Amino acid sequence: MHSVQLRAHHLLCIQGFQGHGYSRDFTDNMTRVIRCIKTNPDLPVEIVGSCDAICFACPHNKEGVCLREEDSQQKVSGMDGQVLEKLGLKEGAIIRAGDISRLTDTKLQSSDIEEICGDCDWKTVCLFFASRCGNLYSLDKFS
Repeated sequence: MHSVQLRAHHLLCIQGFQGHGYSRDFTDNMTRVIRCIKTNPDLPVEIVGSCDAICFACPHNKEGVCLREEDSQQKVSGMDGQVLEKLGLKEGAIIRAGDISRLTDTKLQSSDIEEICGDCDWKTVCLFFASRCGNLYSLDKFS
């Protein structure tokens, strides 16, 4: 069975995704990746520290580097590092797709989610963030 590669912080993103994204290609691709993960619980998911199956269709991905903002690559790598540390994983780890929710539910507290995702532009439309931290933010930004 083939595996899917995901950045560590995308383990959180896939749980709160509601169809918002940087472009139509990005949201369509993310929808396909999430559907694949949810319908194949035994699918091996390899945790990577670089461009992954979700980044693939992002308009800010330039040759595997996030160029959304000047410090975007540093921010995403920092988020990945925090998730790896909190989940007790290392880059290159392989987990089952069906274990992602259980892993994040048992290892991450609300304070961890706030720390990791607190500066994310998507937190206002993220069901994962809202369910774990309370949705105190306005949805107007993305309406």
